[in-house]
Amino acid sequence: MNFPWFNKPQQKALDAEQQRRLAELPEPGPLDERPLRQQRLVVLDLETSGLNVKRDQVLSIGAVVIEDGGIDLGEQFERTLYRPGHKVSESVLIHGIAPSALALGSEPADALLDFMAFVGTSPLLAFHAGFDRQMLARALKQTLGYRLRHPFLDVAELAPMLCPDDRPRNGGLDDWAKRFDLQVQQRHHASADALVTAELALILFSRARRQGLDSPAALAESLAGWRRRQKARIG
Repeated sequence: MNFPWFNKPQQKALDAEQQRRLAELPEPGPLDERPLRQQRLVVLDLETSGLNVKRDQVLSIGAVVIEDGGIDLGEQFERTLYRPGHKVSESVLIHGIAPSALALGSEPADALLDFMAFVGTSPLLAFHAGFDRQMLARALKQTLGYRLRHPFLDVAELAPMLCPDDRPRNGGLDDWAKRFDLQVQQRHHASADALVTAELALILFSRARRQGLDSPAALAESLAGWRRRQKARIG
């Protein structure tokens, strides 16, 4: 008899130090009304084994910080996770992370604890944030038993909302980077993608301020209305 729950990955028990670190992670708050220049925002990018949010795994995490209106290059995060059972697949051609690199990666529990400590209470930004949020939330739940509550803003939605006249034919990160002459050092590398996403976000924040949207809460509210209008147009 086949029981589906037998196939679910089992959470490895956390040791005492990991449990202590987990308990000390701060609780995030909602997006607030402080000006964007006064915010600390973490820009996230994940490389994964595929695009199935229910089956695939997080392989690496890259992140940079936007603070005081700029990118803090002294505050970056990059970690490859230990995934010894990962097999060579088509995704390797995209992210370039070989099984040998995954076999030398950080213990997932430690890597995820390190990342959440790096994030602290800050909101998260990502390009196509829905995917990154689901993948990160699943990894945190399975590995740490931790529920992700941090608010996200999606740069892939902010860009066309704030720059409708500059919208490229395709709406990928490469397309927006090209539109604004941003240099991408190494695409599909988590830290490099996080950096170019942060550069794009700063351009968008400048546009947002000119449109009277100068806080994460204001951007989120405007995005909600923009989504409704897009849905109505499609419908």
